[in-house]
Amino acid sequence: MKTIILNGSPRKNWNTAQLLKEAKKGAESAGAEVEYIDLYDLNYNGCRSCLACKRSGIAEPCKCYWKDDLSPVLEKIWQADRLITGSPIYYGQPTGGFRSFLERITFPAMSYNDYTSVFKGHVDVDVFLTMNATLEGYQQMYEKKMEEYFGPFGFLNGKVRLIPVCDTLQVKDYSKYEMKSFSEEHKKAVHAAEFPAALEMAYKIGAGE
Repeated sequence: MKTIILNGSPRKNWNTAQLLKEAKKGAESAGAEVEYIDLYDLNYNGCRSCLACKRSGIAEPCKCYWKDDLSPVLEKIWQADRLITGSPIYYGQPTGGFRSFLERITFPAMSYNDYTSVFKGHVDVDVFLTMNATLEGYQQMYEKKMEEYFGPFGFLNGKVRLIPVCDTLQVKDYSKYEMKSFSEEHKKAVHAAEFPAALEMAYKIGAGE
């Protein structure tokens, strides 16, 4: 079992990264071959619309022919069994880096003949979504939107699962920031009560439970 874990947050040690690192431990405990990648360490862009992946008669239809730091990562994911990834939610969407990655990993797999998948492999995808919204707010405002947004992962022919982790802690000390719309007491109380369980869940997801 080959698992790629991809952190779509620019923060390497905060909520999203902590969850993904626990998923990594879980995957390793189950005997998977695991590689952890911080997306924001890479120099890349979204799809350039070069359409090289849509040319007639090419040997590898599911391939991004643009060359940059993301290109070898895409190849690793297409050859993997699982992708465990995650992003904080900004303005109701994943980070810009993650959006660019989503274009690059799924567009080559989509046929412009009949909108089926030309990908021959099978990659299951788990996506952790960290956000300020409460779980109720996520369910009311974002859940359906997120299911549609991350739907293109279906072109990888596997199961796509979204895991919301809500009402997260943004910073350690709110007094150092202009964040008066948030209650530090509330945020820290929720973090202490709920985030350890989220980490445990991430470990189990990584282990395939």
